[in-house]
Amino acid sequence: MNTTKLLEAARDAAQKAYAPYSEYKVGAALLCADGDVFAGCNVENVSYGLTNCAERTAIFAAIAAGRRCDFVALAIVADGESMPYPCGACRQVLSEFCCDEFSVYIAKADALDDYEVASLGELLPRSFHIAE
Repeated sequence: MNTTKLLEAARDAAQKAYAPYSEYKVGAALLCADGDVFAGCNVENVSYGLTNCAERTAIFAAIAAGRRCDFVALAIVADGESMPYPCGACRQVLSEFCCDEFSVYIAKADALDDYEVASLGELLPRSFHIAE
């Protein structure tokens, strides 16, 4: 799957977001090594701490489907004036299942061609891991 298709899948997921409080709809699309894609959107709750981000929704969907550690890229798309970088919690969850070279593509919904890309290692250097 090319980057454009992955970003489009994330944009489509954003349309399904439940964001009545912030009105900030975010979509994510997680690409597996075999080409499978798991999409997620943000799901808000009136108790903000119970809100789930699009990135975690996508990775949790993949985990629930039995996938583990074969993830190669994630696209994140949202409306708004700034790029929708993943929050710290999402970065830590991604670090549990993805390598430092894992690619994260970030774009605004109305400008998919103007995306940014970063590795997980760049987004979360020195992530927390339990020594094996």
